[in-house]
Amino acid sequence: MKNNFLHITRRATQADKIFKIEDIQSLWSGYGKIMRYGLNGNTKRKSVVIKHVNLPNQHNHPRGWNTDLSHQRKIKSYQVETHWYRQWAPKCDDSCRIPHCLAIESEKDEVLMVLEDLDDSGYPLRKTTVSINEMQACLRWLANFHATFMGEKPTGLWPIGTYWHLATRPDELNVLSDITLKNAAPIIDQALNNTPYQSFVHGDAKLANFCFSSDGEQVAAVDFQYIGGGCGMKDVAYFIGSCLYEEDCEQYEKALLDYYFFQLKAVLIDKQKPVNPEAVEHDWRRLYPIAWTDFHRFVKGWSPGHWKIHGYSERIAREVVQQLMS
Repeated sequence: MKNNFLHITRRATQADKIFKIEDIQSLWSGYGKIMRYGLNGNTKRKSVVIKHVNLPNQHNHPRGWNTDLSHQRKIKSYQVETHWYRQWAPKCDDSCRIPHCLAIESEKDEVLMVLEDLDDSGYPLRKTTVSINEMQACLRWLANFHATFMGEKPTGLWPIGTYWHLATRPDELNVLSDITLKNAAPIIDQALNNTPYQSFVHGDAKLANFCFSSDGEQVAAVDFQYIGGGCGMKDVAYFIGSCLYEEDCEQYEKALLDYYFFQLKAVLIDKQKPVNPEAVEHDWRRLYPIAWTDFHRFVKGWSPGHWKIHGYSERIAREVVQQLMS
C-alpha cells in the first residue's frame, strides 16, 4: 500500500498533487500514525487527514500490556472503524458531526483511511480544559448520537462498545487488587448490558476526541475504533470523567446530566424513536453511577496510579457495589 498511498489519496480527492503538512499523532502502541496532507489542483478541499494503520511485528504498549489479546483487540478495532465509516457513518447529521470518509483501503497488515480535515471544515480547536458551556456542546453531540442510533443493532461493530468492556479486558481484571470490586465486575457489566434501551456508544468519548468550532459552541467527534452497542451512560460518564477533577465531579454532575437528558429526550421525540423518552431517562440515570464504576474498575486494574482514581470515584464505586451485591 505504501506505493499506492499518494495515488489513493489523489483519486479520492481529485487533487493533482498532494503534499504532507504534518504528523498529527502516532497511533496507540506504534500501530501507525495520523497525518495531514495538503491538496493542489482542481479540488474543493485544501487538505485531508489520513489515518494509516500499519500493524507492527513487535507490540510496544506504553503501559506494558503486550499480549496477543491486546494485539487482536486492536486489529478488531480497526476493522470496526472501517465498517463504521462504510456502513453506519452516513446516518450522522450535523447534530452529531463526524469527518466524512473519502476513501478506505486495506491490504495485509495495513489500513488507509482518507478523512475530511475537520480543521478546514470549521472545527480547528482541540482542548485540554473546557468550560461548562463547552462540555455541554459535547454532551449535546452525545445526546444526538445516542438518539440517532437508539434501537439499532450494531452489525459489524463491537457487539458491546467501549475499549474497557469487561469481556475484552480479562488481563486488567485479573490483576485488580480491589477484590470487592473485582467480584462485582460481572454484575456491573450485566446491569449495563441489560438495559432495554440500547443504542450505539462512541466507546472512547474523551475530551481529546472532540474537535471544537472557533467559538466553542459546536463540536465534531473522531476516533471510532471502539464504537458498538450499549447504554449511552458509558459515554457520558467517561466523558465527564475526562474533563473534571475530583472536586468538580460532584459539584457539576447533576447539572450536566440534566442538560444531557434534556437534549436526549428532545431528539428522541424529534426523530420519532419508538421509545418513551421519560422511561429512557429513568433507566439511564439509574445506570450513570454504574457506568462510572465500570470504567473505574478498568482503570484500577490497568493503571493503579492513574489520576482518575480519586475519592469521588471510590465513593461511587462503593455505593454501587453495595447496592448491586446486597
